[in-house]
Amino acid sequence: MKITMFIGFVLFLFTACDKQRVYEEFSSIPGQTWSSNKALYFNVNITDTTQVQNVFISVRNTGKYEYSNLYLFVTTHSPQGTILRDTVEIVLADERGKWLGKGAASVFTRYHPYKTNIRFPVPGIYTFNVEQAMWVKELKNISDIGLRIENASSPR
Repeated sequence: MKITMFIGFVLFLFTACDKQRVYEEFSSIPGQTWSSNKALYFNVNITDTTQVQNVFISVRNTGKYEYSNLYLFVTTHSPQGTILRDTVEIVLADERGKWLGKGAASVFTRYHPYKTNIRFPVPGIYTFNVEQAMWVKELKNISDIGLRIENASSPR
């Protein structure tokens, strides 16, 4: 019981110190294999339409990932029913094969700016659908995909 309380306290400290963050969530990829027909969904409740914000797509890949980049289809559904679909390329490794994300053991996390200095036009639930758009049906060694929205007033 004491260890659970300690872990909860440490997590609280880490999240309480991040004043920029409006929203952040990761979705785990079962077996680190992402099927091309499996979309990930992030539902974000936007309440402040006056604040300028940045949206990041986060990727956690293992050191065994076979490619230097990742293509994604990102579809945003607004509370008004407007749909915006983008194709996004995230570069995960440099030309020498060095992973660009921050690493812990053999997993690397990369935060990619998706939309910067934007204002959400209306309050409500925005749904972001993220699909892998690589040329393989089963993309291996991607462990998590995340979405982060933060206030743009402070640089990342």
